[in-house]
Amino acid sequence: MKGALVTTGVLGAVASVLVSCGTLSRTVVAPPQIPGAEYIGDEDCAMCHDVIAEHFATASHARLTAKGDNALGSGCETCHGPGSLHSDAGGGTDNILNPGKDPTICLNCHLEVRSRFMLRSKHPVVMGPDVIQGGLTCTDCHSPHEGSARPGGGGLSGLARNDACLSCHEAQRGPYVFEHEALREGCDVCHDPHGSVNEKLLVARNASLCLRCHFQQQAGPGVVLIGGQNHSEFLSRGTCWTSGCHEAVHGSRVSSSLRY
Repeated sequence: MKGALVTTGVLGAVASVLVSCGTLSRTVVAPPQIPGAEYIGDEDCAMCHDVIAEHFATASHARLTAKGDNALGSGCETCHGPGSLHSDAGGGTDNILNPGKDPTICLNCHLEVRSRFMLRSKHPVVMGPDVIQGGLTCTDCHSPHEGSARPGGGGLSGLARNDACLSCHEAQRGPYVFEHEALREGCDVCHDPHGSVNEKLLVARNASLCLRCHFQQQAGPGVVLIGGQNHSEFLSRGTCWTSGCHEAVHGSRVSSSLRY
């Protein structure tokens, strides 16, 4: 069986893609190599990893395994490397690649994410054995095998996305008497989880971030109304949360205007 599946494994290793929420662009990367190992194909992997294979059918990455003339034909070994030594040894961690320990395997395809980890504000992510910025890896937030029917699967959408953030940032979880509606929509409404040119991973700078949702109205020369209130003087002091006003940006137990 292994010999018959070598071709599929090699094709899957040579082809890779860059996947983001809204786009699917192709890029070719060098196939992962393990000295002395050969590609065996997904069917051999699934003989032992049957539960993972079952859930993977509805995972975001599953689209990469599609077959056909124009398909990429990627498989397990595209990320984990050739599996013959791993299979012959009956499993173990010595003869297989683990993206959970080395995010550079993920970043070979997710190039747009790699570039964001080079920005001023970023999560402390392990960037390879020689460049360690911290202890996080991609799989601390993302579950590459889990399908949409599983908690945390399906590409971290909706509530699962917030849960991933709040598992570390517990102080922002609440519950709050007065909620900031943006938190319900998702942490990434305000924060880019991978990296940003702005402090605290913010997707926009200073008051510009708040004004993406809290629209301003020009009521006259030098008069800016937000929510029907004159904010002209406050906007000149800095950000909405550093000018002594809306400091409880995630939510408040005492202030409906999120002042504290």
